[in-house]
Amino acid sequence: MELYLDSANLKEIEEGFKLGFLNGLTTTPTFMQREGINDIDATIVKLSKIVPVLQIEALGNTAEEILKEAERQLKLGLDHKKTVFKIPVSLEGVRACKMLRNKGYLVNVHLVYTLQQAYMAMQAGASYVCPLVGRLQDQGHDALSLVEQCVDAVEYYGYATKIMFSSVRSVEHVRNAINIGVHTITVPLKILKALTENHFTTLGTEQFITDTRLMTVKVREAINGVNPIVKAETKLVDAIIKMTEYGFGCITIVNKDGTLKGIFTDGDLRRALPKGGKDFLNKKMGDFNYSAPVSIDADMLLNEAAALFKKTNVDTILVCSKGKPVGMLDIQDLKG
Repeated sequence: MELYLDSANLKEIEEGFKLGFLNGLTTTPTFMQREGINDIDATIVKLSKIVPVLQIEALGNTAEEILKEAERQLKLGLDHKKTVFKIPVSLEGVRACKMLRNKGYLVNVHLVYTLQQAYMAMQAGASYVCPLVGRLQDQGHDALSLVEQCVDAVEYYGYATKIMFSSVRSVEHVRNAINIGVHTITVPLKILKALTENHFTTLGTEQFITDTRLMTVKVREAINGVNPIVKAETKLVDAIIKMTEYGFGCITIVNKDGTLKGIFTDGDLRRALPKGGKDFLNKKMGDFNYSAPVSIDADMLLNEAAALFKKTNVDTILVCSKGKPVGMLDIQDLKG
């Protein structure tokens, strides 16, 4: 099934065709008017250089006028092999379709609302026949049944016409088009972008990314750089100030040679304050007793850190390199 973008917004068009697999662009005078376009010819020429196939309107009151307008547009520099002329269905429209097809031009007979209209376009050799699904449904018609009948007619009678599913209003419409077996669909960018969205796909992708990160990234690459460190002779009050400045729940205490002495946490502070007395805040960090902190070597993989988080049930792990603290790993850092 061919996939077209339905738009006249240049930003949308450039974004859509970066995908690399759209077959072409459909646009209308109405779209252009909404975008504030004044020079239709210049816009058409610009779009023809961006997209593989461009479908544009050829309007006129008679078949001869429609043919004349199509050929005028071709003289702007359009490639007739990459340009499809859209003609509203009517008796003059299908006559114009036959005249254009006799010259080897591509034609989309659109604004189709009935099977009879579609049949006349097919018989006239239309390259595309385009029922407007959304508009038909707005008027209470069984648009999907009409599209299916058009597809069946093409298959049964062997017409070379492609049925284009247009006036797409939802992702569900795209599913309908696939189920019916249409040959072409033209879709607004908003809906096109939603076609790959799925909650479970998102969750699965995030899990794959996380698991790959655990197996390939070293701890030193994941630490966030927030690592408040003070020396053992630092007063508690100054250490608290530094913890507050960093917005961190713990601070690393080191000896004069930079080796680790211990980790002082906000929990240690809450437990010690009630017992501390008046001069408690003036105590030096080296005066406290420290248990061995949960730590990991900076060159270990995050897989090892994840196992350590699970085993110790802590939220933060001290990261060391050659016996000296170099940072703190938070459990959220595992996700990147």
